[in-house]
Amino acid sequence: MATTDFRSVDEYLASFPADVQDILRQVRETIHAVVPSSGEKISYQLPTITMDGKPLMYFSGWKKHIAVYPIPPVDDHLAQAIEPYRSGKGTLKFPLSQPIPYDLIRRLAEAFVASRTTK
Repeated sequence: MATTDFRSVDEYLASFPADVQDILRQVRETIHAVVPSSGEKISYQLPTITMDGKPLMYFSGWKKHIAVYPIPPVDDHLAQAIEPYRSGKGTLKFPLSQPIPYDLIRRLAEAFVASRTTK
């Protein structure tokens, strides 16, 4: 990824090698599929999925992993599932050398939606 000011999520994704672009597109689609009235934008130079116009989840690509931020409120079962991917208080890192757990990313998006809709 080149350091630049991205104007769109598509522009951000295009800055990666083709194989990483495919993974990031699938992450994007996975989140959009479960977030009602989702949108997207670049915020903090990261792809940002929005819900009702407000930031919900960020994702990014790196040399050896992809990341999803922040971590939503989770139940004990989901907390156990994300534990191997935790990096700091609010970041999950998924190594590119391993299969990306898209189902886990879907569950995180669902947890975010639930936390927003129960407020």
